[in-house]
Amino acid sequence: MRAVSRSDDVLKVHRLAHAGGSTALLEWLAAHLGGWVGVVDAEAEHGQVPEAAVRGAAELTARGVRSAVLHDGDRATLLFALDGPRAPAAVLAAVLEQPHDPGVPALLADAAAPLALVLRAEEAERRAERVRRAELRTREAVLRLLMSGLLPTAHQIAGALGPALPDPLRLYVVECPSGRLAEVGALCRELTGGRAWIVRCPVYVRHLIVLAPASPATGSAAGRPLAGALVEAAPDCTVGVSGELRLSEAPVAYTQAFHALAVARGREERHARFGPGPELALAAHEAGAGWAGALLAPLHTYEPRRPQDPGGQELRATAEAWLNFASHATRLLRIHRNTLAARLRLIEALLGLDLARLPDQAALSLALRLTPGAGRGSGPDPAPAPGLDQVLSDPRLTDWARGHLDGLTGPDAPPGARDTVRLWLAHDAQLGPAAAAMGVSVPGARKRLTRIEALLERSLLQSPSARYDLWLAHRAEDLAEDLAR
Repeated sequence: MRAVSRSDDVLKVHRLAHAGGSTALLEWLAAHLGGWVGVVDAEAEHGQVPEAAVRGAAELTARGVRSAVLHDGDRATLLFALDGPRAPAAVLAAVLEQPHDPGVPALLADAAAPLALVLRAEEAERRAERVRRAELRTREAVLRLLMSGLLPTAHQIAGALGPALPDPLRLYVVECPSGRLAEVGALCRELTGGRAWIVRCPVYVRHLIVLAPASPATGSAAGRPLAGALVEAAPDCTVGVSGELRLSEAPVAYTQAFHALAVARGREERHARFGPGPELALAAHEAGAGWAGALLAPLHTYEPRRPQDPGGQELRATAEAWLNFASHATRLLRIHRNTLAARLRLIEALLGLDLARLPDQAALSLALRLTPGAGRGSGPDPAPAPGLDQVLSDPRLTDWARGHLDGLTGPDAPPGARDTVRLWLAHDAQLGPAAAAMGVSVPGARKRLTRIEALLERSLLQSPSARYDLWLAHRAEDLAEDLAR
């Protein structure tokens, strides 16, 4: 050890503890003393700790003394008990060659107090981080419950964390740099007076989901709407806003806000509210409820062979997640992609569908929306259920389809918009094959569809996508035209 004053060493120890934490302090002591220096406790990995330090720490703890020196041939082990969250088992140990500098015991004694303090602070930080992560997971769990229609359980968990889930609500999808999610979330809390339920999107790492009360009081301190106030305060954010809906309609609200986000990206003001228009599930409910129940009955009544295998409800959640988020569903469900693929194959076998084809995807999407919260034992009506074409031939669906597709032929539509969409849908909404059929490059086809997204005020290329509704609308319109001939 260098011959320096004890005060210089003490000053160095405190500076390192303050600026670099326990790791920096221990590394400096080891280099300064020319031996091994570390903290030995019940969590220490013995393969990385000298046997003399492990044995000495056990002896120190057993005897109930504060310090000790053990000699073993040409080495000495110096031990000092540490006060802190892991005491009395935590020990500062130094294994040094003999003879060592006479000032070493004093230096280690001086280092023990700040080391114990910094270890306590680091342990508190780890606990706070565990609490933060647990809250994030719990908020994500509440979001999953809402999306699955399990409102009573969602209310119970949300009530323990606060604030209460708003009903009615507007749902906001906020897109911002991933490194700013915490900052933007705090800004949302401030702008809503702490009344909004805020959760990080489990699928898209740049998205925050905000469930805010739909009352006029929701907004900035100056009374401005939340989306405008948020973008003004954080110009690198983009915000999509749903219509005013009941909490039980949270899945619809999310889809609306996601579509509005696609529109907002192309607007100078960087925020947009979901455009008015008839909801498919509302238009099709009376005509399609029996068909949907019959289609999904094998799923709702499915009993797995083994307890660890997914049941009908879990398979339904898998289908909903995959239809909404494609391969990203693994993030939402927290399963491996091979598990997702296996579940989809089982769903196909149970329902007699080919989920590689857009028509079957659209049919399943509609059926799931027409049976919200359906569970075990759900099944078809006693009367024979109609087929999908019969459902789509209902006049209410024809009216919905025409309203849904009007924008493709309106005065603001780019040339060939309708043909572009038809070709894209005919190739199962796959960009590569659709581009080849259009005779353009893939970037060219993407650019065309992006312009149509702004026209329809719906997301097409990013999930949740409006491709299922577009396919159903075209099919309903084709059936109406066939009937009129």
